[in-house]
Amino acid sequence: MKTLRLLAIVPTALVMSLVFTEANLAQTPTIQINRNLQPDPLILNGKSGGTVKSNCGNITTEPNQLIQVTESLPYLRLTVESQGKPTLLIDGPGGRFCVLADSYSGGKSELSGYWQAGKYSLYVGELSPQEYNYTLSISQKNK
Repeated sequence: MKTLRLLAIVPTALVMSLVFTEANLAQTPTIQINRNLQPDPLILNGKSGGTVKSNCGNITTEPNQLIQVTESLPYLRLTVESQGKPTLLIDGPGGRFCVLADSYSGGKSELSGYWQAGKYSLYVGELSPQEYNYTLSISQKNK
């Protein structure tokens, strides 16, 4: 009887271990940003859009990118490009901001200026219900 219980517990424990390990592997890594950003621009890729409807387009439940600004920076520029109409929702120490693509930025979502130190969650959204491959460029160079 004890052997049967053991045989029932071991597979369950193994499955639970794999589930938690996979969940930890699926977490978005945090990218450190400081005054000596290398390479500049730093290019990140992913899929825009998601199933959550927000005032910043369709986004995912979890951030697409996490960045840690290790010290206040006088200038930092984030630019998102995709085949669709990308949005950029930034949730950080200074609040929550939505950046929409416009004709001034050539159909890109772009935010630049002073960034205070802290952790930022970036959600790359999409105004349409579709998903597109995106490119996120992070730079300290003023165009």
